[in-house]
Amino acid sequence: MSISILGAGAFGTALAISLAQNGPVMLWARDPRDMKTRRENAERLPGCPFPGLLTVTGDIEEAARAETILLAVPMQKLRGFLSEHAKRLAGKTLVACCKGIDLETGQGPVAIIKSSVSTAQAAILTGPSFAADIARGLPTALTLACPENIGKALQQQLTTPSLRIYRTTDTVGAELGGALKNVVAIACGVAIGAGLGESARAAVMTRGYAEMQRMAAHLGAAPETLSGLSGFGDLALTCTSTQSRNYRLGVSMGEGSAFDAGTTVEGAATARAVARVASREGLDMPITEAVAGLLDKRLDVASAMRALLTRPLKEE
Repeated sequence: MSISILGAGAFGTALAISLAQNGPVMLWARDPRDMKTRRENAERLPGCPFPGLLTVTGDIEEAARAETILLAVPMQKLRGFLSEHAKRLAGKTLVACCKGIDLETGQGPVAIIKSSVSTAQAAILTGPSFAADIARGLPTALTLACPENIGKALQQQLTTPSLRIYRTTDTVGAELGGALKNVVAIACGVAIGAGLGESARAAVMTRGYAEMQRMAAHLGAAPETLSGLSGFGDLALTCTSTQSRNYRLGVSMGEGSAFDAGTTVEGAATARAVARVASREGLDMPITEAVAGLLDKRLDVASAMRALLTRPLKEE
């Protein structure tokens, strides 16, 4: 089966490089000229040359002919992108490669695919991964969440010598794990940036994970999904590495320093969206609410910490 990847950011490019170890892959970019000339994504992944079986195109009609299409577009642009290209993508297997919750609808990537392209088979590929690691062939394991009828074939298609895929049918849990861990990563970055120390970060990670489990269970996810790669695994990576844009945003917030406004940080919109869902559903999500308050400048770091530390004492 043929594969195309729509979106030539760092993650989409990295997946294209890895999957081209198995066979022909097409990578669609809005402006592919530089990548065609250099045979690498010099802006996002310098030093990672394209394999011979990787073709770059700016023709979305050509790219959309593939049977399996990976959607490597930012979460907050996914709905608009799918609406624009719905006819081209009808009947395909569409695999979301973004993490988050849509700010306007409160939906995750799989739900957006289903509502935008009703005839498509919807899946999500998520888990602890940095684009540079995948592109350089470093061992990485991801979760593929999809309907059972396509799971084994798609798992085989997306597995490479350095990329190991585990499958689940729990798309809700996989979506939420990948989305919510970004919010916790921002909070962990704030703790480190504000000089609160490693112990504070460990506490934020742990209590943040409890929030992730609380919301996921409420929305029907299986508990074991959140303890797997797409939940705990991704949380551990994102909350502890400066390669994470969410963590770096949090550090800058804690320090009170500037952050590159042009960098896409999915956790920022997700925090706001999750805070709305939590309020509507009556869920106790204090770390998420603190992050949303910091992002909207309704709270400063000192008042956010006070609010968390003065909550009523309870059993763990």
